[in-house]
Amino acid sequence: MEYAALEEKEETVNETMSELLNTRNIGIIAHIDAGKTTLTERILYHTGKIYKIGNVDEGTTTTDWMAEEQERGITITSAAIMCSWKNKRLNIIDTPGHVDFTIEVERSLKVLDGAVVVFCGVAGVQPQSETVWRQADRYRVPKIAFINKLDRVGSDFFKAVKQLHIKLGANAHPVEIPIGSESNFKGVIDLIHMKAYEYEGEDSDTRFREVPIPPGMKEKASHQRHNLIVKIAEADEEAMDKYVHDGGIYPHELKHYIRRATIRNKFVPVFCGSAFRNKGVEFLLDGITDFLPSPADIPPIKGINPETHKEEERRPDTGESLCALAFKIMADPFVGKLIFVRIYSGQLRTGEYVYNAAKDIEERVGKIVRMHADKQEIVTQADAGDIVAVVGLKKTTTGDTICEEEKPILLEKIHFPNPVISMAIEPATKADQENLAKALKKIEEED
Repeated sequence: MEYAALEEKEETVNETMSELLNTRNIGIIAHIDAGKTTLTERILYHTGKIYKIGNVDEGTTTTDWMAEEQERGITITSAAIMCSWKNKRLNIIDTPGHVDFTIEVERSLKVLDGAVVVFCGVAGVQPQSETVWRQADRYRVPKIAFINKLDRVGSDFFKAVKQLHIKLGANAHPVEIPIGSESNFKGVIDLIHMKAYEYEGEDSDTRFREVPIPPGMKEKASHQRHNLIVKIAEADEEAMDKYVHDGGIYPHELKHYIRRATIRNKFVPVFCGSAFRNKGVEFLLDGITDFLPSPADIPPIKGINPETHKEEERRPDTGESLCALAFKIMADPFVGKLIFVRIYSGQLRTGEYVYNAAKDIEERVGKIVRMHADKQEIVTQADAGDIVAVVGLKKTTTGDTICEEEKPILLEKIHFPNPVISMAIEPATKADQENLAKALKKIEEED
């Protein structure tokens, strides 16, 4: 009986670790109009989450669900959604690109393990691109870059890559290069495996097929692959030894070294495509699962024990005591206040009491939901590595740490940028005074 119980426990531990290793918590960040939401919509289509592709200009995208977002064609609030790609679970947060809503990016990056930074192939690195890049660097979030809109007139993939080096100081290099440009952009060359793929069809019917590398691009592709290997060798000592002593690196080894260098924030893989034309999205999804970290790849989270005032850490393990951070609050017309939390260790269960270490209070978890933009999926339990929303934590606010009272821990608060403008408002009529007060109270709770 004891052996059976031990085997069952080991099986549970192995299953939990497998789930962690197969999870990616990522954000999509960029300057406004670089194509974040369009890219997110295509990702949801390719992963089978949606069956009809929405359009930003028509206000029909999944993640821009607020009326104000649909009317203006911009993302105002970050939206969380879950999907799957090749047996990997992706928790994706689509963030705003407008400078006015940069705090949405800040609090999202605080709890994410990786980021896809989208750049316009025409404009390259733009002012807000630099801002979100610095925000990701502040939290040491590993990144991959996606040069978008390569079907546009004036787009230049290699010029955009060069700007990553000059303006952002990034150790970045393409892992694929485009075949053709502007209206003739028709495919990509995978530099890791030295294979070419061309696209056929339009919109949701777009499909790719493997083709020989165009004769006029063989030399360029070989040169770019050589430069990629040199970049990785400079970032990884083991790769350098392999390159120097063995005279080359096999594709599966190169993928391993790229992943390791990316997770260590020593390298940024660059992908290319046109999200609107549905080109390059599948290869980007492969890059997300291949190169960005799982919760198990991230160092243990550190915090302060409020009783001993000593630093402690929590590993991404369901066997550890609960440690979670409330990073966003949203008012819901049906269930009230939704508290978005990232669980770093332990488990969160419906009906149990949790301890708010920041406010020294206990609160009961009424409901746990997985968010799919404005849709909700009720679950009874969430584990280490999960990002979920919780109902019932009435006094919890943004930046609070949720844990167990017997093993308290306080995580670092979220950094809030200083406001760039202030103004006074007053109700148009006396009758509006009460409604205005309620609206301001709601905004205060959510901010």
